[in-house]
Amino acid sequence: MPVTPAPSPTVPASRRVLAVMVMVPLLAALALWAFAWPATRMAPRDLPLGVAGPAAAAAPLEQRLTSRAGAFEIHRYADEAAARTAVQNREVYGAVVATPQGPRLLTASAASPAVAQLLAQALTPRTPAGAPAGAPAVPVTDVVPAPAADARGTGFGASVLPLALAGVAAGALVSLGGLRGGRAVTAVLGAATLVGLTGAALAHSWLGVLTGNWWAEAGVLALTVAAIAGGVAGLHALLGKAGIGLGVLLVVLLGNPFSGAAGAPQLLPEPAGLIGQWLPPGAGSSMLRSVAFFDGAGAAGPALVLSVWAVLGVTAIAVGGRRTAPLPAPSAPAPAEAAPAPAPRS
Repeated sequence: MPVTPAPSPTVPASRRVLAVMVMVPLLAALALWAFAWPATRMAPRDLPLGVAGPAAAAAPLEQRLTSRAGAFEIHRYADEAAARTAVQNREVYGAVVATPQGPRLLTASAASPAVAQLLAQALTPRTPAGAPAGAPAVPVTDVVPAPAADARGTGFGASVLPLALAGVAAGALVSLGGLRGGRAVTAVLGAATLVGLTGAALAHSWLGVLTGNWWAEAGVLALTVAAIAGGVAGLHALLGKAGIGLGVLLVVLLGNPFSGAAGAPQLLPEPAGLIGQWLPPGAGSSMLRSVAFFDGAGAAGPALVLSVWAVLGVTAIAVGGRRTAPLPAPSAPAPAEAAPAPAPRS
């Protein structure tokens, strides 16, 4: 007689209502903290800045900058040429050069328009209230200017969230679509490649937000999406549906606001800037900026972070696929041969 399985217990409606009432405000509070806290606490924190020129002339400038405790990380250079090279190699965001005519400022608005503006303001002499106009502003040379189509960097900063959403969507669709093993890996990498090509076509060819090598930019966009999608799908393979939620938390609620793409990681409150650079959105935006505007200078670290995420995600997908692979159906036993009929008695 077949045994009827016991019905699975259902959560009472009152508990589900209570869960919604509690979880939604908690998620709203978490999102508000993650997005609003860094935005309202932006200030230079150990921001790499160069000081160039003879020691006697550069010492007062260095002393003036170090008077703002913890704001700048000073790098000394012998002359303007060395400082300019450091800016182009993304070793510093800018440099103050001591000259006989007074200090001059080298910036790279392509590295961060917000930082370039902040440095110019930091070196502008302050005029006391009611006093006549003071000394003129410090001359500024933009060594690596931002694209004319995105002079304020708003387009570049706005590119992080679409990449994050694309990666999360790819990882979730692969997971919930039941793809496993090699098929899941192929879907993740294929979607990431197409997103990279589409993103480069839009941001470079159409909007003019990116101005570097087209194929290199497409590769960075694809690697960023692959790291995110692989991470989400890998977490799902290891943790189930809770893994997708964890991926959304890491990528969208933390990775996006902590990326520093709209300004710089060193402008975010600690440890948000550091955490953001260890997550795919922050590493992807840093690598994309290096490839698009600085001929790849400073791209090694972010590339390593993205590669680790992608490799670990693909590995988790493969391991999880083996664990959840259906066992082969047992073969039906061969029918027993019928016994020969007894011979009739005579």
